[in-house]
Amino acid sequence: MDYFNYSRRQSLVVQIGGTPMGGDFPIRLQSMTNTSTRDTDASASQAIRIIEAGGEYVRLTTQGIKEAENLKNINIALRSRKILTPLVADVHFNPKVADVAARYAEKVRINPGNYVDAARTFRTLYYTDEEYRQELHKIRERFVPFLNLCKENYTAIRIGVNHGSLSDRIMSRYGDTPEGMVESCMEFLRICVEENFMNVVLSIKASNTVVMVKTVRLLVKQMEEEGMVFPLHLGVTEAGDGEDGRIKSALGIGALLADGLGDTIRVSLSESPEKEIPVARILRDHITAQADHPYIYGTPAPGFNYFSPVKRATRAVRNIGGNCLPVVISTRLNGDNNVSPQFIPDYLYTGRALPANRDGLEYIINADVWQEEEHTWPAFTYQQLEQIDQVESVLKFLFLPYRIVDDKVLTCLERHPEVVVISQSDHPNRTGEHRALAHLLMNRDIQNPIIFFQYYSEEDQEQLQIKSAADMGLLILDGLCDGIALFNRGDISHAVVDFTAFGILQAGRVRTSKTEYISCPGCGRTLFDLEQTIARVKAATSYLKGLKIGIMGCIVNGLGEMADADYGYVGAGRGRISLYRRKECVEKNIPEEEAVEKLLRLIRENGDDPQDGVKND
Repeated sequence: MDYFNYSRRQSLVVQIGGTPMGGDFPIRLQSMTNTSTRDTDASASQAIRIIEAGGEYVRLTTQGIKEAENLKNINIALRSRKILTPLVADVHFNPKVADVAARYAEKVRINPGNYVDAARTFRTLYYTDEEYRQELHKIRERFVPFLNLCKENYTAIRIGVNHGSLSDRIMSRYGDTPEGMVESCMEFLRICVEENFMNVVLSIKASNTVVMVKTVRLLVKQMEEEGMVFPLHLGVTEAGDGEDGRIKSALGIGALLADGLGDTIRVSLSESPEKEIPVARILRDHITAQADHPYIYGTPAPGFNYFSPVKRATRAVRNIGGNCLPVVISTRLNGDNNVSPQFIPDYLYTGRALPANRDGLEYIINADVWQEEEHTWPAFTYQQLEQIDQVESVLKFLFLPYRIVDDKVLTCLERHPEVVVISQSDHPNRTGEHRALAHLLMNRDIQNPIIFFQYYSEEDQEQLQIKSAADMGLLILDGLCDGIALFNRGDISHAVVDFTAFGILQAGRVRTSKTEYISCPGCGRTLFDLEQTIARVKAATSYLKGLKIGIMGCIVNGLGEMADADYGYVGAGRGRISLYRRKECVEKNIPEEEAVEKLLRLIRENGDDPQDGVKND
């Protein structure tokens, strides 16, 4: 593939009602209702709100036969209003439900992790090769009649693998790995191809953006090796709400869109479902605007592994590069020295505003120490290369656009390991140029750290958060990022810009600066008021920097998606909550009104509350 130039992957066209997906059709936007699918009026009304926001498919949970049968009434309610948007049934655990839904929905999502296999229990199972083949035969016996029903009713399907619901069978043979997730999908897809059923969409999702991106890349590779080009549904599960949910979704989905992957996207926010559509639209339009951009010439580094990237080897300069966490540089061209006490940048780019200009150079300064010359670091441009030799400093910065890099620049970097490169780009595909510069340095074995400078002119913070996270996704997940510098000329406070930079690094799993919440978007299975619950849990726990807390409406993906969370708050029944510490359920069926306080008590008892002492590892 071309790492530096955007072009969309060509896939088969899948017919979903009157709204085809794949091929040259636009990347479709979708969301999912959180109403009871038995409630025709509520489900139809919410579907209309999603559609009016721009949703092109509407998914509804069908946890039982009655919900699946009521899709007929919901479909009639919409069609009577001349609304032809396709409906998608979401099925878990019961293949009989999928059979019913195939008659009334334009597409049915099935989950390989629980379609035939029993619900995940994290037990290790042992199979001989013959026993494993027999398990696959059971899948085939149950799955083929469903495919025949879909053929008869012109119903498309989505094979939707979730990291949180891999079966014990897959886990026992492949482990909790991207390879196992891919095989879980391919087992069902191969049956589709053998049965000449091609109306198939694929998805592989995770709440961990690193896992999600790596797995989708591996899935595409596996399909190519087997001569398949089915369209892809992209999403980050349990992304959360607010700014965190937007940044995390944009980073994961954007990383794949930037490589031309993806034919439909669903941004999973723990908010009203119609709020997901504008976020998805901003993300899609931002990436696809790069189409037909001026060509970027670049050479992939031979040591770069696209399917399993590792951190680019760099030499540490002070706290930048090497084994150091990626840094945040914040811009203060007006000399403003106010920073948020919660998100203090590592450095501030002050231009010539501070300190007093002595030599025509710009400066970058330690964010926590102001107006002390020993904590100021010179920043050079290409026109000032000769001055790099003349200025004594243990840390220097070089602003460097890829298009002007020549042997003179490369020789300078080889001679000056104390120089940190600040990669700049005004190309329509800035991610491609940033990536090309990193690969160029890898090809020359130049180990100077790289900070990516991202420039925006946004007046709306949601736009800034989505676009900047999408632009940084590939660079972080490819292991190329030693730091980020966001600069916005619009009317957005420095505090919001700094928060966004830290949020991007956390979403990419390279630097943790606050509590992380893994929360589902809600659906008809949700057993409590999700938005209010998330707000209560956040209000009580947001000071717990570094912890991961899962807030799940039900157990479908709950335990699996929050498997790497420190604590979990999971719906167990109407008004009842179960609490988890990692994968272990420590208290079941707590009254909802007592659950937040009991969660806090659990955290304290395990030594993870810094107000009560040192975190217990």
